[in-house]
Order: sequence, then structure tokens, then C-alpha cells
Amino acid sequence: MGAGEESRTILLAWPATADLEVTDTQVATPLDWAPAKKVARVPLLVPILRAGLGLVPGFYALMPQATVAHVGIYRDPDTLQAVPYYVNLPDKLEGWRAFVLDPMLATGASAIATVSLLLKRGAKLDDLRFISLIAAPEGVRALLAAHPGLRSFTCAIDRHLNDHAYIVPGLGDAGDRLFGAGAGRMPEIAGLAPPRRTT
Repeated sequence: MGAGEESRTILLAWPATADLEVTDTQVATPLDWAPAKKVARVPLLVPILRAGLGLVPGFYALMPQATVAHVGIYRDPDTLQAVPYYVNLPDKLEGWRAFVLDPMLATGASAIATVSLLLKRGAKLDDLRFISLIAAPEGVRALLAAHPGLRSFTCAIDRHLNDHAYIVPGLGDAGDRLFGAGAGRMPEIAGLAPPRRTT
């Protein structure tokens, strides 16, 4: 994650937004009016803090009329359960098309909790999309078991989760990588000695 992430996210946003309802309109060109389409309903982007913020620019570039809300959820290190600590969503979500953004779908706990929050506020499952860059099979199964029929988009499904519930091979902690702490870490593989430094 880093430079160029916006353009890669746009590539993921394209299929995820392909079924948005549109209406006819016109736009002015330097010479005349031209027919065009506009999104019928204002989309809602819901990044799961903090790593989900990295996906917002790409989606926002494609849909600049979107509203951005935020959900903060952390994973309890002992129970691995999702614990909400910040929710900034519209009170009523009937009629919204919402895109839940999180680069990593690991255990699925944060995704399940966020989708549940949206549904409790009146969103319809058919109007929700979950977006990730990398997913673990365990997370995909958990998310779709908790919310059957949810449409989910990802770039890759990696092999599995390790004992710390990190995706393998994955990218490590997406939030750390996005915000600078942890970029360039060595793989945490048992028995692998760090490279020797020669002076």
C-alpha cells in the first residue's frame, strides 16, 4: 500500500459500482451540450478505521458526490472479537447504497460488525457492498455465513490465517503499512533467521 493506491482502488471500485442506478442528464462541453449519466442515489462510503481510509480516495475519485462516514472497530487481541469504539453514520440508512471499505478481510469480525451496524440503521443487504484488497478464506466464509447474499469484492484470496489471525502471505497490518509503522518489516516466519549484516 502506498503511492499509486488510488489508481489500484479505482480498478476495484469499477466492478463494485457497475450496478449503481443512473439517470439521464446533460453536461456542457466547450461546443455544445452532451448526454451523460449521473448516479441516482448518493453513495455512502464507510471505511473501517483506520486501514479502510486507504481505499476512500479511489472510490471518491470515481464518485465525488459520495458521502463518507466512518466506523471504528478494533479486534480484541485475546478473543479476536470486533469491538466498536466509534460510529459516525447517518441515523437512517434506508435507500442508501453503501460501500464498506477495509483492505484486509481476515477473520471477518470487523466486516460482520460493520455490516450489522448498517443493517440496524435500516440499510438493505441488497444495497451493501463489502470491498477488500486481500481476503482469507476463513474471513470470506464467516462474512457470507453471517450475511448471506452480501456482495463482496476483493482482488485476491490468500491461503489462510496464522495463529495471530493475520492473512498469510498477506501484507501484514494494513493500518501500520498505510500510516508508516511497519512498512518493510521482515516476514514473521518461525525458524527464519534475520539476514546477517556485514560491515
